[in-house]
Amino acid sequence: MRRPPPLPQSPTQPDAAPSSERSRRPAAATADEAADVDAQLTAPIIPLDAPSAVSSPFATSDPTTDAVGAAEHRRDPDETIRARDVWTAARARRKALRAEVRRFTGRQRRRRAIWLGVAASFLVLVAVTFGAAYSPLFAVEEITIVGASSLDTAAVEAALGDQVGVPLALVDDGDVKAALVGFPLVESYTLEARPPHELVVRIVERTPIGYIETRAGFTLVDAAGVGLTTVPAPGSDAPVLTIPGGVDTPAFEAAGRVMRSLPDTIRPQVTAVSATTPDDVRLTLGGANATIVWGSADDSAQKALVLERVMIARPPDSVSVYDVSSPEAVVVN
Repeated sequence: MRRPPPLPQSPTQPDAAPSSERSRRPAAATADEAADVDAQLTAPIIPLDAPSAVSSPFATSDPTTDAVGAAEHRRDPDETIRARDVWTAARARRKALRAEVRRFTGRQRRRRAIWLGVAASFLVLVAVTFGAAYSPLFAVEEITIVGASSLDTAAVEAALGDQVGVPLALVDDGDVKAALVGFPLVESYTLEARPPHELVVRIVERTPIGYIETRAGFTLVDAAGVGLTTVPAPGSDAPVLTIPGGVDTPAFEAAGRVMRSLPDTIRPQVTAVSATTPDDVRLTLGGANATIVWGSADDSAQKALVLERVMIARPPDSVSVYDVSSPEAVVVN
């Protein structure tokens, strides 16, 4: 029987020592070398239930944490993140966020800017207007009296002379009223400012209705009983009022309403007015000495219209009495 040839020597195995040297080594050394050779020629044993045969210092129960730890372990030390880099990145992110906000809110900001501009312009205009109105640029330099026929306009202008130099917006109505109180013919008035320098005073004069006898003489009064002037003898410009009790009676009030309702074609012809009660007002036409029985002051406008038509058809020269106390049935004698 032939002996099989010996196995070839492993390339990684160190060269075999000469037989003489092996013979001289101790038995323990020969056993250790044999164990090392077996360890080198034997493959590592990997357990079937382990995910990896090599344990990692970053291995944990969370795969994500393992990946992050491994990545940090592989990072180059020169690439370490510094605090300045973090701050720069955060600032860039905030800047980008602000840019996006501005882009999406641009229309709203433009609309808000327009409204703010309009409001500011309005406030500036109001401030300039008020400043100019209350400044000497619009001070009173001329006073014009309108509506005065019996009044002396020069005297009224002189009484209002204190208003010259006052800004139009600061003209005090109380001061004007105090100046016009001295003119009894003024029944009412209105003020009108005409920039830049003119003040217009529109006056409504009292309408005299006649002379009433008083202790001082004959006083010209209006329908409200306000005395306008007092003279020793009545003039021809107004009739004489014969009313017992004077201006503070209902009879005078009725007579005043009747005189105010007469048209301009009849009023100048009246030379006398009498009334003892509010229901028996009588008028006398001086030229023909005809009498007008008016009655009460009720329906005075209708009575005046009817009387005017009747006087055209029947002139006062041919009539002694016009009875219009009942305007639906006028009696002419």
